[in-house]
Amino acid sequence: MQTELSNRLGVEHAVFGFTPFPAVAAAISRAGGFGVLGAVRYTAPDDLKRDLDWIEAHVGGRPYGLDVVMPAKKVEGVTEADVEAMIPDRHRRFVEDTLAEYGVPEFPEGEASGWRITGWMEQVARTQLDVAFDYPIRLLANALGSPPADVVARAHERGVLVAALAGSARHARKHKAAGIDVVVAQGYEAGGHTGEIATMVLTPEVVDAVDPLPVLAAGGIGSGRQAAAALALGAQGVWLGSVWLTTTEADLTSPGLTRKLLAAGSGDTVRSRALTGKPARQLRTAWTDAWDDPEGPGALPMPLQGLLVADAVSRIQRYEVEPLLGTPVGQIVGRMTSERSVQAVFDDLTRGFEEAVDRVNRIAGRSGT
Repeated sequence: MQTELSNRLGVEHAVFGFTPFPAVAAAISRAGGFGVLGAVRYTAPDDLKRDLDWIEAHVGGRPYGLDVVMPAKKVEGVTEADVEAMIPDRHRRFVEDTLAEYGVPEFPEGEASGWRITGWMEQVARTQLDVAFDYPIRLLANALGSPPADVVARAHERGVLVAALAGSARHARKHKAAGIDVVVAQGYEAGGHTGEIATMVLTPEVVDAVDPLPVLAAGGIGSGRQAAAALALGAQGVWLGSVWLTTTEADLTSPGLTRKLLAAGSGDTVRSRALTGKPARQLRTAWTDAWDDPEGPGALPMPLQGLLVADAVSRIQRYEVEPLLGTPVGQIVGRMTSERSVQAVFDDLTRGFEEAVDRVNRIAGRSGT
């Protein structure tokens, strides 16, 4: 499963795996793909350094990358406290009332969640880059589109390719104009923040829009057949995220959440603003239903919503309150029916890819006779 881009990066298979788990990222690279560690949860530079050190020790010399969340436009002088002060009391009450309705316990006295969605703020992402550029990362991806121009320049000075996610051809053209090296065409089916256009339609549109830049197809992809289809549409690889959530190397910390993922069908997700304030595909739960209810206060814009619900989401996960328990995940969740190792996922991907290519070659051969 090799393309010009995979050869450029020195990977065996053109499979790019986004994950928040260092062990999964390293396993993806060891299996012949390209592991991409999500950095948004690292609010302390030392924590990111610790996990990049771990990847370096376990990746077997294979290439890997980092995914950050940075807005293209910089806002000066805004702190987390400034953002917190913008959250209305009505929304804070709504969070506590919803948690109380489902009996979600408080954290023990003196204990906090230890996790905040401050990675959505630019100054935090810049501290992540200060750490990451001391490591031999080969790709820097930005989940909110093109990163600021100085970040692109800084990456290029170090020989690091820059990728940006796009939900439309219009967004993709902006990425090309901003000097981006790789465009990830993320379709409606994908987990996390998505647009309105399905992968089958979006991928060839983006390929044509940014030619000759390489494009990765994302959204609803979890099998070799789908990877073959993506390359047939002009992509130079696939970007997978959701499928790694139920691998044995993933550390969801919640057995209940793993069970929900394994039991979910492709129709059990919803695009909701409940988690971050932007539409993000995730498991449909009583929590998403509450925020999407027109009689409720409605979600706040990013990053207010993420800061508002961070502790609540941590409490829900810690105490495994099943009706509220969820996570960002794509429609491919319907095919995630068993826990497998990352290597087993790759074995299925490559075997399915070969079978799909052989099938198409047979069809082409018959049609030519």
